[in-house]
Amino acid sequence: MNKIKVFCFGFGQVAKYFVMKMIKEKQALEINVTSRKKTQRLKLEGLDLDSYQFNEEEIDKNINYKILDADFILVSIPPINDEDIVLKNFKEIIKKTKTKWITYLSATSVYGNHDGEWVNEDSETKPTSTSGIKRLKAENQWLNFSDSNNLPLQIFRLSGIYSKQNNILKRLISGQAKIVKKENHFFSRIHIEDIANLLFHSMKKFKSNEIYNISDDKPTSQEEIAAYGSKLLKVKSPDLLELDSLENGMLKDFYKDSKKVNNKKVKEFFNYQLTYPTYKEGLDKILNDII
Repeated sequence: MNKIKVFCFGFGQVAKYFVMKMIKEKQALEINVTSRKKTQRLKLEGLDLDSYQFNEEEIDKNINYKILDADFILVSIPPINDEDIVLKNFKEIIKKTKTKWITYLSATSVYGNHDGEWVNEDSETKPTSTSGIKRLKAENQWLNFSDSNNLPLQIFRLSGIYSKQNNILKRLISGQAKIVKKENHFFSRIHIEDIANLLFHSMKKFKSNEIYNISDDKPTSQEEIAAYGSKLLKVKSPDLLELDSLENGMLKDFYKDSKKVNNKKVKEFFNYQLTYPTYKEGLDKILNDII
């Protein structure tokens, strides 16, 4: 059986869950990834993989050979200093690749604030946060690069990611949950396993230059999620904070935007049924895993 060769720019939680999904599906794999740390051999779920150093100061030259040999390229590194660091350093190599797809992981922050209304892939992008502005610029860089060089690209706009490792239950237990009182504040989220599943589905069914929203079926307020998590844990819901009491930063930026992210396109194209269609199924499973 020929090995599927996957190259991951960045090896955070999403990339790891994607690799674990491929392992679970009994795929024969060769996995190469990048990390800010020194080049090393890693092991994940019994699979050996090579991690190559890639940061602003150091770049392992072996990355070039692995890119050229890759069947699939996943890009999960966020933009740095207003530019995409992968394109900055590897666009000439990527032009020569015969990869079946390049997937760029973006974020629904590119939509900005829509006052609690629904957004889909055709909605206006008007980011308000610094990260959203940078993400949208990087998306356009990838789309232009792909179009100019006839490369197979898809963009996944990820909603707020939660997982066994990062979730409201952990923050409630540790007392670190900060919930702001704000009327008509909606946001969408997605369980990390559903992201991994959709990446895996897209290895078999792909259409170039498409953008997909990756979110669950039930946008809601952070207050509602905290209340449900508190009920599961049988603890008191945290006191609500005033928005003005927050320091400037990611949390305050989060509450500036209110929107409901439509996921119809991705579910229909990949004929995919979410494993965790709402936060309730996701948190129920996480609770069972951590008890």
